[in-house]
Amino acid sequence: MLKNKERDSSVYLPEIAEVVSTQQLTAMEKYIELKLKKPGDFNFSPGQFIQISIFGIGEAPISISSSPFNKNRIGICVRKAGDVTAAIHKLEKGSCLGIRGPLGNGFPVEEMKGKDLLFIAGGLGLAPLRSLINYVLEKRDDFAKITILYGAKSPDETLFTEELELWKTREDIELDITVDKPDDSWSGKSGVITRLIPPLKIEPSNTYALVVGPPVMYKYVLLELQSKQIPEDHIIMSLERRMKCGIGKCGHCQINGVYVCLEGPEFSYHTLKFLPEAI
Repeated sequence: MLKNKERDSSVYLPEIAEVVSTQQLTAMEKYIELKLKKPGDFNFSPGQFIQISIFGIGEAPISISSSPFNKNRIGICVRKAGDVTAAIHKLEKGSCLGIRGPLGNGFPVEEMKGKDLLFIAGGLGLAPLRSLINYVLEKRDDFAKITILYGAKSPDETLFTEELELWKTREDIELDITVDKPDDSWSGKSGVITRLIPPLKIEPSNTYALVVGPPVMYKYVLLELQSKQIPEDHIIMSLERRMKCGIGKCGHCQINGVYVCLEGPEFSYHTLKFLPEAI
């Protein structure tokens, strides 16, 4: 929620934001930091998203990738995949765009306190999970064991490499990374991300699994998590890729009467199993 009495609270009216920094993460992904032109904090929960407007071109829903504790910056990781995202990639420091939000519902942070957390990120799925991971690391004493599994197609497509290296040095988390197609530069594990799950020692009733990645990944990850007997309501998955308008008007994300942008984009598997088209 934006804290400023003078602001129009309408979800239809974009706020003007300025690009304060950009970083090319891969050939297709770029990390961009934004700052609102008007004063005031930008408060959000990990897992929420914003609508980015490029005037004269269009808009797109983008997950927030930055920590919610950094209230004067909004970080987004954008994959170039269409006209709007291509235009976002062309933005430079000082460029302006529109944002609406934060929108949607975040991860169930309060429910997860005191629990073991298993993060499973595939490809671009690390971007929204990064916000939650950094939240958890800021509040480290509120959570028990933390395990992060990350899978990318190739070493060149690995996101946030510097941050991954930093996480590796921490003694209070476990991080395991794999790539589908290793090259000569890669000395780590190779293969699909599901291969990282069987060796894990998990206390099912005390574990929350947070899963974000390409849709094809979900069914196979679910099989592995079910074999670990993690409760269905402790498996949280994101359907962010289905969204478009962000406010339940266009119907693009509607699944059997459930609007992903309004009721999600994070859902428990206990909910999703009753929506056969969801995964």
